[in-house]
Formats: sequence, C-alpha cells, structure tokens
Amino acid sequence: MKIVVLDGCTLNPGDTPWDELRTLGDVTIHERTSPQEVLPRAAGAAILLTNKVLLNASHFPHLPDLRFIAVTAAGYNCVDIPAARDHHIAVSNVPIYSTDAVAQFVFALLLHHTSHVALHNAAVHAGDWAACPDFSFSKIPLTELAGKTLGIVGLGRIGKRVADIAHAFGMRLLVTTRTPPQNLSVPLDLVPLPNLVASSDFISLHCPLTPDTQNLINAHLLAHFKPSAVLINTSRGGLLNEPDVAAALHKKQLAALLADVVSIEPIRPDNPLLHAPPGTHPP
Repeated sequence: MKIVVLDGCTLNPGDTPWDELRTLGDVTIHERTSPQEVLPRAAGAAILLTNKVLLNASHFPHLPDLRFIAVTAAGYNCVDIPAARDHHIAVSNVPIYSTDAVAQFVFALLLHHTSHVALHNAAVHAGDWAACPDFSFSKIPLTELAGKTLGIVGLGRIGKRVADIAHAFGMRLLVTTRTPPQNLSVPLDLVPLPNLVASSDFISLHCPLTPDTQNLINAHLLAHFKPSAVLINTSRGGLLNEPDVAAALHKKQLAALLADVVSIEPIRPDNPLLHAPPGTHPP
C-alpha cells in the first residue's frame, strides 16, 4: 500500500520518527509540496497525509487509487469534503490535539495586549525605570481581565477550554454557537452574533472555516463592534474579510486584532493587515 505524506515538515520538524507509519506500507515523505506537485506525488497513493496542502475536486478524478486522506490538524478545510465523498474517499482529522495549546495562546495574546509585558521589559532594560523618579513605573495603562466581557464564537473543544480559562480570570462570557452546548462547566449567555460583538470587550473566534463562515467578520458586522473591542483569531484566517478588518483598524472602529492566522499563509507582503495600526492601547 502506497502512503504519501505531502507536507511532513508541518507535523514532524525532525524530532518525531516516522517508523510507526512505515509499518503500514510503502511510505514516501515530502517536506513540502507545491500545488503543481500534488498530482505527480499523489499518483498511485492509497493514503495521503496533509496538513496545509490543498486537495480539491480537480485532483480526485486523477487519483483512482486514493481511498483515505488523513489531515494532521484539527481543521480540515484543506480538503474538499463533498468532492472526496463523491469519490468514496474517507477523510479524517485530529480534533483534540491542539485544544490546550490554542486556548493557552489565546490568553498569551490577551495578556500581551492588556499587560504589555514585552513593552515594559524593553523599557526597563533601556533604563526608563532607572530614570523614573517614582518606584511605580509604567509606560501604558494596564487592563485587568476580571469584569471584562469575552465573546466566544464557536463552542467546540477549544471554545469551551477558552471559556473555562476566561471564567477563572473573572470574565463574563457571551457565546454564539451553531450547536446547543452541553455539559457546560461555567456560566455563560447564548446570544446572536450581532449582540455578542456589540457587548463584548474581546471577541475570540473558534469556529471552522466553511462556506457559511468565510468572511464572517466583515464591514457589516464590524459596524456593530465597540470601538474599544479587541478581535482575536486563532482559528482560520478566512474567517476575516481582511481588507474590511484593516479598514476598521485604520478608522478606529476596532481597537486591535490579535491573530496568528491569515487567509494565505505564509502571510504575503501585500496583506492589508500588515499595514494596519497595531492597536497597542487596551480597551
């Protein structure tokens, strides 16, 4: 059985052996695969492993031996699921591997924005505290999370974990979700999306990228945001209409964007978010 890994570098930077996978068949590992290389490399494979390499409807008619695609990530928007189904190709993902890591990073971004640790560390080393006449030194006001409202869009595994941590910080929780939540461990209020963004100090996105959520955050919805609100996206870059978000930052309709994803990755030099104001002032 032929198994092809299309972008091994995303899963294994060199510290994880592929030995167990090799016991299953004839394994070929490519560190990276360009769009033009997908078909030649996937030819004859029964199983493909991908993380970021796109597999769409145009590929499947040329891959008659393909029976299974393993997406080595929680999100699976890199595969055209309906087209795979039409060609009787099973698709799996890894829904739980990043839950704690992503939730932790949400709060790394939040605390970076509200506590400005890096800014103050640099200022201290630059001599600003030593030159300060007072023992209490700060460059910019700090914001406590306690009492602030966090709006969570999508209450899957990661959204629930973010809610748990936010509750521990003393934050009020508003949630928009397509599926009625069950087994909740913290108090929260379910509200429509326009109400959520209008009432939240911070909005954190935790929904999958689908045709329904593509460009979810757009000029129309941004008009409902508080100007002091902070948008957090650790889900998928395509959830944002990036020109609209950049325009909102320029017009101060949005205080800041905290994100580790964009619509095209690696980020392109002409991405409008690169040229938007950084939004250093907390709400």
